[in-house]
Amino acid sequence: MAQLMNRRNLLLATAAVAVASVGMWAMRPEFEGAEMTPPEAHEAAVNGDVLLIDIRRPDEWKKTGIGEGAHPIDMRRKDFVDALLEVTGGDRSKPVALICAAGVRSDRTSLKLEKAGFTHIIDVPEGMTGSRAGPGWVERGLPVVAY
Repeated sequence: MAQLMNRRNLLLATAAVAVASVGMWAMRPEFEGAEMTPPEAHEAAVNGDVLLIDIRRPDEWKKTGIGEGAHPIDMRRKDFVDALLEVTGGDRSKPVALICAAGVRSDRTSLKLEKAGFTHIIDVPEGMTGSRAGPGWVERGLPVVAY
């Protein structure tokens, strides 16, 4: 009987942790700023109207290429903000569009950059490979350059 109670308690504790985790995920703040589709981001980047930053990892850049007009800066870099400031010439008000694989990391990084004082961040929620927001850069057949 004691073994059955321990197993039941373990299952209840596991379920409670799972419910709490889902609740915390649902309460995670989301970026509520501007968004662009991949075609809009591509056009704006090649016209010089926005700095398009591909924040994915190098292995992801190798796999799909980097969107034409984008600057690859791995968001995991400890000096990510400094690297971005180098590309913007130190101007935190320059329009910066962020793209990742499927929009999750660009959303989170947009929030991080707002907190770091950047005032014109744009998310590309479809990403390179697509998401619920749309098919993504690659599926749309937009140009890429090899990494």
